[in-house]
Amino acid sequence: MPFVLPGEKIEASLLEQKTGFARARADQIVEASAHRNEPRCPYFGRCGGCHYQHSSYEYQLEIKAAILRENLRRIAKLEFENGLALHPSLPWNYRNRTRVKIQTAPEFALGYYKINSHELLAVEQCPISSPLISRVITAVWQMGRAGGIPGGIHEIEFFANAEDTQLLIEAYCATDIDKVSAEHCAQELKGTLAEVVGVVLFKAGSSHRTGKVDPERIALAGTAELTYNTQRASYRVSAGSFFQVNRHLSDELVSIVTEGFSGQTALDLYAGVGLFSTVLSRGFAQVTAVEASPTSYADLLYNSPSNVKAVRATTDQFLKSAAGKLRPDLVVVDPPRSGLGESVVISLTTLRPARITYVSCDPATVSRDLAGLLNGGYRIEQAHLADLFPQTYHLESVFHLVR
Repeated sequence: MPFVLPGEKIEASLLEQKTGFARARADQIVEASAHRNEPRCPYFGRCGGCHYQHSSYEYQLEIKAAILRENLRRIAKLEFENGLALHPSLPWNYRNRTRVKIQTAPEFALGYYKINSHELLAVEQCPISSPLISRVITAVWQMGRAGGIPGGIHEIEFFANAEDTQLLIEAYCATDIDKVSAEHCAQELKGTLAEVVGVVLFKAGSSHRTGKVDPERIALAGTAELTYNTQRASYRVSAGSFFQVNRHLSDELVSIVTEGFSGQTALDLYAGVGLFSTVLSRGFAQVTAVEASPTSYADLLYNSPSNVKAVRATTDQFLKSAAGKLRPDLVVVDPPRSGLGESVVISLTTLRPARITYVSCDPATVSRDLAGLLNGGYRIEQAHLADLFPQTYHLESVFHLVR
């Protein structure tokens, strides 16, 4: 039952009943939890983006810790009641990247999918996005209402730099969009705010989120990249490249993953633009960073110091080709939501690095993979929960494993 906190007394309507579970909708809160909050966003409860705005932020962290522990217990058969370090975020305006759906007919609308649906919910504000992204959302609404967004634009993604002073816009279009219309739209979007340094239009379809194939670029206005500054390094991040979305916790996440580790060789698998490998290069004589996406790989090459070797390959391909050739002191893995999978887990246990650091955005898949790594002779030395996604049920975890 969504939007209900433990211990509350409610009136509810039963929506679905199965042998092992039931689904219901809360109609009225009769006795509210002491942790219940008034949601800050007027779209909360209808928008599929946020799930926990009805809870105090402190209690959100407790809920997420319980979810992670429950997954570890149920899937990895691992009791982990103590020793989980929590890393909170500022709970609002934290996102440096926001992706919205676009509708141009019968009238313009910008927004997110409604909860548990693919029906568009028009929104004119998003309090978890950075202030600059919130401003450009308003500007794009004005452009759309004036007829400046052509048909065929399906999604727009806004990416702000760390200082929230520059913005890169990516738009995803129908494959048959007219090139002249696409180029005109790119120029119009470039002019929405002075802070917009570049607009790139892609054909909808495969993207960096799906793995090896990047989307096809069909129009560009301004630059196709941003410089993202952190306390430890600066990174070139191009349109289409992956980068962590929480602008408040980037440095803390890098510290959790890299601090205190040194040696001869390290592997950074699913390296993206080099968020971790750039910093690991200061503690290791040689770092090999592996990335499959062509766009992210190009940024990785650009961002890599001289002792970082960038390899374009899938992690599975790389580990199979490297079998018997490498003996790394540390392996860092930061896979997509689907996790490592059995083949990569087997390859890692065969490689036998002294340490593995697993960065995960999904508690179920990391629990599954940890079960295989623990069976392969590793033990958990440290566990961290970094709240990269406040107001949502998503969470980032980091596990340090040793042999």
